[in-house]
Amino acid sequence: MTDTTLNHIAFIMDGNGRWAKARGLSRSDGHKEGAKNLKKVLEACQKRGIHYVTLYAFSTENWSRPEPEVHLLMTLFRQYLSEAIKEFKPQNDVCFHFIGDRTRFTSDIQERMAKLESLCSGKENYHLTVCLSYSGRDEMKRAVQKMMQDAIDGKIKPSDVTEDVISSYLDTAGLPDPDLMIRTSGEQRLSNFLLWQLAYSEFYFPMVHWPEFSEKDLDEAIEAYKTRDRRFGKVK
Repeated sequence: MTDTTLNHIAFIMDGNGRWAKARGLSRSDGHKEGAKNLKKVLEACQKRGIHYVTLYAFSTENWSRPEPEVHLLMTLFRQYLSEAIKEFKPQNDVCFHFIGDRTRFTSDIQERMAKLESLCSGKENYHLTVCLSYSGRDEMKRAVQKMMQDAIDGKIKPSDVTEDVISSYLDTAGLPDPDLMIRTSGEQRLSNFLLWQLAYSEFYFPMVHWPEFSEKDLDEAIEAYKTRDRRFGKVK
């Protein structure tokens, strides 16, 4: 059995709308409940020594959802960012990263992201990466554009390109790849999430919607991960 040390979990937080529908509630209620549950899950990850957590919070495709739903999500982002800034304590040792095309957000949301990142600068113990206006293909497109511009400027040659160099152009530069990807709600697809970084990650698909994903569900995912034989294409 290969080393199954678990250092980084990536979450696709799926099922807010279906959770709400099953209870006769609105999709807005589902998103609000999902946001509440997020704090509980993050605290549970910290207690279990998970030093890196990445969240798929809002995809580039999500911009095409109905305007009232997008408006609500923007309101929730503002609220979450403001609370995180207000409650920030240096001793918590949590570093926030926001990846994706943040230019599509209003200036006040961008300012909150930058403020929180600056407060956390230098923290090394726990890293929370939030994917906003993000998709794997868009990330790769932007990375290629930056690399091509550097080639035009004479900063890089084709012979210089390695996997590590490509990784350095991605939004996640400097962060380790996820060991485990958890997608709630039972859906079994990546939906354009971390297409490069999840190449050798283990996948886990619990049949539970995100608002009700509990510490027990997290522990079951971790235990399942420990049974996996991670060979990274090699043989034992």
